[in-house]
Amino acid sequence: MTMTDAATKARKPARAADLMARPWAGVAILLIFFVGLLLAFSTLSPYFLRFSNLTQIGSNMAFIGLMAAAGTPLIIAGGLDLSVAAVAGMAGIAVAMLNAHGLDIWGACLVALLLGGAIGFANGLITTRLGLNPFIVTLATMSIVTGLSMVMTGGLTQPLLQPDFNWLGSGRIARVPFPLILMLAVFALAWFVMARTLFGRHIYAVGGNPDASRLLGVPVERTQLVLYVASGVSGALAGILLASMLGAAAPNAAGQHLLTIIAAIILGGTSLFGGRGSVWGTLLAVLILGTLGNGLTLLDVSSFWQDVTRGAVLLLAVGLDQVRIRLQG
Repeated sequence: MTMTDAATKARKPARAADLMARPWAGVAILLIFFVGLLLAFSTLSPYFLRFSNLTQIGSNMAFIGLMAAAGTPLIIAGGLDLSVAAVAGMAGIAVAMLNAHGLDIWGACLVALLLGGAIGFANGLITTRLGLNPFIVTLATMSIVTGLSMVMTGGLTQPLLQPDFNWLGSGRIARVPFPLILMLAVFALAWFVMARTLFGRHIYAVGGNPDASRLLGVPVERTQLVLYVASGVSGALAGILLASMLGAAAPNAAGQHLLTIIAAIILGGTSLFGGRGSVWGTLLAVLILGTLGNGLTLLDVSSFWQDVTRGAVLLLAVGLDQVRIRLQG
C-alpha cells in the first residue's frame, strides 16, 4: 500500500464524520431510514405500496402528529406537556356533551379549543411563574383532566354521529384524507414560525440558555407560556379530529398514545434538554412509527413484537443522534 492510498483511506472516515456532524444530518438519516422502510415493506407485502394504504398511514397518525408538532417547539424551549393527550380526550368529551345539550357542533368545537388553550395557559402559568418542574406540573394536570373527563361521563363513551362533523376525520380532498392534509398544514405552519420569525429564534435561544437569553432581553417566560397554550390547543384539535374519526368521544381516547407522541419528538432529533430539534424531524418520525405499525400489521406480526420493534428503533435512533452530537463537539 502506498502512502497516497493510506492517506485516502484515512480521509474517508473523516469525511463521513464531517457529514454526520452537519446540522441537517439527523433529518437526512431519518429520511434514509424512512425510504428504507418503504422499500422493505413494499417488497414483503403486495398490499403495502398502494396509494390508499400509504395515505391511510398518514391519516391514522394525524392526531398524534398534531400534538407532536406543537410539542416539538415546547420541548426545544425547555418545556414539556404530559397532559396533552388527556386534553385531547376531554376536548372530544366537551364537543359531544355540549352538542348533546343543544349547542351547535361547530360552536362546541370552538369551546373545546378554548378549553384546551385554557389548560395550556394554566400549565404555562404554573410552570413559569412558580418555577415548578414541568414534568410534575403537567403530570398532575394530566391526572386532573383525565379524572374530570371520567367524572363528567361516568367513564362511558359518548356517541358523536353527525355527517358534517365526521367528514373531518374521514373526508378526502382530491383522494387525499383530510386528516393528513391538516397534519401537514400544521407542520408547515410550525416550521414557518420556527424558521422565519423572531419568535422562532426566541424558542431556540430560550431552550439553549434561558439565563443568557433573559440578559439579552428575550421574553423567556412569555415565550414558554405561548408554547404551552399552543400545546393545549393542539391537544384539543387532535381530540376533535379523533372524535370525528371514531364517531364517538371517550375520556381516555388518546391517553394510550402519549408515549408515541413523546417517542416521535425524541426520534425526530429534539433534545429533551432543549435548544435543539426540528419539526421536519418530528414529522418523519411520526411517519416512520406509523409505517412501522402498518407494515408489521400487514405482515401479521403480533402487537407484542411490534412494541419490541418500536422500542429497538427508538434506541437505535437515539444512539445515532448521540454519535452525531458528539461529532458536532
